[in-house]
Amino acid sequence: MKRRLACLAVVLGALAAGCGIGSTGPVRAGGPASGLREPGSADHYAQLYFVSPHGIQAVTREVDTRATPQQALDLLLKGPDAAERARGLITEVPTLHGRLIARAADGAVDLRLPVPVANMTGGGLGLSQIICTAANAAATGGKQPPDVDVRVYEEGYETPWTVRCDAAGNVVPVRTADR
Repeated sequence: MKRRLACLAVVLGALAAGCGIGSTGPVRAGGPASGLREPGSADHYAQLYFVSPHGIQAVTREVDTRATPQQALDLLLKGPDAAERARGLITEVPTLHGRLIARAADGAVDLRLPVPVANMTGGGLGLSQIICTAANAAATGGKQPPDVDVRVYEEGYETPWTVRCDAAGNVVPVRTADR
């Protein structure tokens, strides 16, 4: 009987204590979400990808007309603007000796790099910035990211390799069955 009373006292005590979370109401925890376009927005935006302390981050820039992959990449190559830099965004896109060319092609983007990837300094994050920026400007042929194929042509190689940009800004290879 004492054991039951002791167990009951422990259970009642735990219930009375609750979970330890006070009723503080809403608490500010940083700025509002940014980087993704608002659904149904009538304005035209280019979605660019920069690097934050937490990885790749999408930002939007207002443009006059719907941005082509080439126009979006040209904006990316200029780097983050003052407001983006103030938020800690940087670019890892290496200096390219030659022109980076991107063209929308039937739900895909043909991306021509002026140098082989192996010769790009900095590589990984900068290449992800380029690919995701091109993919998100290429909503053609009824496809929207992350279903837009980016066919990457490297200088000196005839056969492209195909990737996609997922919602988190990660570049993932496309398997033949995914196409």
